[in-house]
Amino acid sequence: MKPKKNPNVEIGRNSSLYFMIGLTSVLFMTWQSFEVKFYEEESKVSEVVQLTDELKEDVPITEMIRTAPPPPPPSAPAVIEIVDDVEDVKETIIESTESSQETYIEDAVVRIEDVDVEEVEEEVIVPFAVIEHVPVFPGCEDLQTQAERKACFNEKVQEHIKANFSYPSSALEMGITGRVYVQFVIDTNGRVVGIEKRGPDKLLEQEAGRIIAALPKVKPGEQRGKPVSVKYSIPINFIMQN
Repeated sequence: MKPKKNPNVEIGRNSSLYFMIGLTSVLFMTWQSFEVKFYEEESKVSEVVQLTDELKEDVPITEMIRTAPPPPPPSAPAVIEIVDDVEDVKETIIESTESSQETYIEDAVVRIEDVDVEEVEEEVIVPFAVIEHVPVFPGCEDLQTQAERKACFNEKVQEHIKANFSYPSSALEMGITGRVYVQFVIDTNGRVVGIEKRGPDKLLEQEAGRIIAALPKVKPGEQRGKPVSVKYSIPINFIMQN
């Protein structure tokens, strides 16, 4: 059976050849587009300077101040007096105070009897727990034993803290609480010195120091019959109650 169409005029006969030609053309054009280089044109800038023909400036009017000329120098006297020569002044000769090798210096002899020796007593600080005679707080003088005086001293310090206690308002607003450890010394005159504080906040430490500094003067403690400084420690609790 013979085909109905002529094979020479079939459209799809050379389709693969046309496809290869088209693909090659597209690749060639793409490669040429990558190779194209563009150069920026130089920009020409023209500067225009405007000049004015006349520069008008307002000159301020100044006033010339005329000052009087200085007075002429005094004229020489008509008669010149001749004064006798001044008496000769004797020059003071200053002798050198430097010593030479020929100068003999006597050795200074110091006797032991001429030397004043002063005894310096070292400050002794005894803890409150081991002191022989504890400091006597006002109101504890009638007690006889040292144990009773120690207990009375502790009780009086606690009463003083409660009577003078004032919670800092700033600490209340910020909700600061805690315990402040206070250590101080009762010197040989019975006064509170050397207050040291350690707590959770500066506001609480300042209030604790203020309370302890307000302690009254007491009778100083004694060790071996002599007044000595006594170290005392106490904690102060800052607690907010609802």
